[in-house]
Amino acid sequence: MSTLNLCALALAAALLPLRAESAPLSLDAALDLAVQRSDAARAARAGLSSATEAARAAGQLPDPMLRAGVDNLPVTGADRLSTTRDSMTMKRVGIAQEWLSADKRAARQAVADAMVEREAAAVRAAAAATRLQTALAYLDAYFAAEELALTTLMEHHAHEELEASRARLASSTGSGQDVLALTGARGLAEDETAAVRQQQSAADLSLRRWIGITPDAVSAVSAWPLPTEAAFVASHPSVVALQRDLELAKQSAAVAASERKPNWTWELSYGQRSGYSDMVSFGVSIPLQLARDQRQDRETASKLALVDKAEADLAEAMRAAGAEYQALRSDAQRLQERIGRYRAGVATPAAQRTAAAIAGYGSNQTSLATLFEARHAQVEAQRKLLALQRDLDRAQAQLAFRPLASGVLP
Repeated sequence: MSTLNLCALALAAALLPLRAESAPLSLDAALDLAVQRSDAARAARAGLSSATEAARAAGQLPDPMLRAGVDNLPVTGADRLSTTRDSMTMKRVGIAQEWLSADKRAARQAVADAMVEREAAAVRAAAAATRLQTALAYLDAYFAAEELALTTLMEHHAHEELEASRARLASSTGSGQDVLALTGARGLAEDETAAVRQQQSAADLSLRRWIGITPDAVSAVSAWPLPTEAAFVASHPSVVALQRDLELAKQSAAVAASERKPNWTWELSYGQRSGYSDMVSFGVSIPLQLARDQRQDRETASKLALVDKAEADLAEAMRAAGAEYQALRSDAQRLQERIGRYRAGVATPAAQRTAAAIAGYGSNQTSLATLFEARHAQVEAQRKLLALQRDLDRAQAQLAFRPLASGVLP
């Protein structure tokens, strides 16, 4: 085999692990996958398609009616059931059309358009809900992996401590009780690692429920731009949905009010008689609204009451959305403060203590037990800091992904 071929094989062997190792999944990619495969979003799109198709026919006139019949057909006597012997018998065919005014058709079209807007808001709400749940599942998967790394490190430290204790026991400088205690400590560390690995498995399954795959790893997330309270409330799914419901209720009330004017029906027919002149008939049918205050006005009052209900529901939803924003924002601010205090007051001193213990152990001024204790304290401080950061990211994710995002459609 030539030297060139050997170099090519060596290069391929060196690049093989890089090719096999996939890049970590990013949050943006996870969100796109989740929205694309969401059945809730597909159901919302179907609702929008239905409302759109219905809106195309809402403002049209009703279908005309074809009328056919026989007038004045004898049923007794010598001319019984004959359509040609009696001069009054006439075969008739005609057409009738119920007429809706332009105002009524415009009102019905407005109702259909409001329904389309409501279904469009439902599509955006489905996308927002999917993105939020995916982001939360993504964060859980990321922080579970980070915590697993810390518990694995703790398990490694416990193993080192046990081996050092056994070495001291073999040299008659340690005790059997220390070995037994550290054996139990290593068992606890292994069990804690197993528990965190179980949590990571559950987090990965939760993420897979949304994106359809189980990624090898997920990337760290960057800070999201957080909305103001006004923007959060205005784009909150419940607020947007109730705004569309209010508009639909108003348009439905307008249609009910327009029914106080009856719809006229025009009719034109042609009658054929045997041996006599054919005839043309035309006329109009006008409903007589004899009790508007008991019928049409009641229907209008019913629709106006639904408008009042929608307005009250919207006001309540806006207050609830404002309270939700304030609670999440307060949690995020307090968590940021706690993280700053904990990092400065606990995590940083713990790291400095570990560094000092390592230096002291290297110069035979610090015992091995002190070094192990310092490392344990540092890892525990990192785990606590990680838990606080996870809570902060979850609160900020709800602030960022709860509102309806502009331009994001499933």
